[in-house]
Amino acid sequence: MTKQQLLGWATCLLIINLCCGCGNRNVQKDTVKEVVEEVVEVKKEVEKDDLRYPQEKNLKNIRQLTFGGDNAEAYFSFGDDKLVLQISNPKEGIECDQIYYGDIPQRPEDAFDKKLLSTGKGRTTCSYFLPGDKSIVYASTHEFDEKCPPVPDRQKIGKYVWPIYPSFEIYYADLEGNITKRLTDNDYYDAEATVSPDGKKVVFTSNRSGDLELYTMNVDGSDIKQVTDGLGYDGGAFFSPDNKQLIFRASRPKTPEAIKEYKDLLAQNMVAPTDMELYVCNVDGSDLRQITNLGKANWAPFFHPSGKKIIFSSNHKSERGFPFNLYMINVDGTGLEQITFDSQFDSFPMFSYDGKKLVFASNRNNGGTRDTNVFIADWIED
Repeated sequence: MTKQQLLGWATCLLIINLCCGCGNRNVQKDTVKEVVEEVVEVKKEVEKDDLRYPQEKNLKNIRQLTFGGDNAEAYFSFGDDKLVLQISNPKEGIECDQIYYGDIPQRPEDAFDKKLLSTGKGRTTCSYFLPGDKSIVYASTHEFDEKCPPVPDRQKIGKYVWPIYPSFEIYYADLEGNITKRLTDNDYYDAEATVSPDGKKVVFTSNRSGDLELYTMNVDGSDIKQVTDGLGYDGGAFFSPDNKQLIFRASRPKTPEAIKEYKDLLAQNMVAPTDMELYVCNVDGSDLRQITNLGKANWAPFFHPSGKKIIFSSNHKSERGFPFNLYMINVDGTGLEQITFDSQFDSFPMFSYDGKKLVFASNRNNGGTRDTNVFIADWIED
């Protein structure tokens, strides 16, 4: 029974008790008091968790942290007490994605206060904390041009595409926003960097080979190694909790027409992320295996803290492009389970390192606008 249903039944019970007790108020007084108290408590719970759909049994106490604009890719600090994310909001003068971070509020009445961490110039993407939570890694175009880079005209192109800016370089910055190290320096797309739980490795996506592949490097930027080599877009990679594996999204065009389209778009520094599946491999690229075969776009994967499951976003049930919802699947491709039941968009999930929280981006509760906001919830195991 959902909390909403329980509230309804409790209210009905209260009315019955009040009616039945008219002739014997002393006998019914304690019962009515107990029911009233229960109704009040359930009402508080319903109001507190009104951002959760009834089917979302793995989520509890969902809280919205941002309000307005495009807020996405929020990732936990190693201490689970901070989030780093990217935000664009022209109404607030943030014309294209910039990196912000803030402490996770500990009380419902506290706001999520964000602080600008990137330079405020160019466009940024894909930020992630380093061990110690004193630095973050992110990609930015600011050294190429301080202005926001042009966005592809999707109507002219005739399809949904992502830009692959060759001006993206990867940087480390401290929490004051000072860039402490530049990790890449070339004319290729270098972005989508994340850090291994042990803090020794960074994985990122680059087209330096002529295709979009995964690469790893030591946390100091040395010993860059190519991980994947299959034709298609390999990106959005994360390490397993034991640091030994990578989970990522990939497109694998098969037909001559699909291959030509992929190569033509890539030559224009674009990619169409509408046909992607999830793959797992060892950090050195060995034992590569596909774990979903659902069709459409399956992406934004992240390991469950057990290392045995993957949470990810997918629109494979959608007749058109939306909705996207979160799903869980075993690393062997079995046991697919739907986690969220939004009518529009849920994506970019990450578990806290202690496994108690889930953060994700969603279009829920946006008043019918196109705003994407960040939400955090208690994670409830089955």
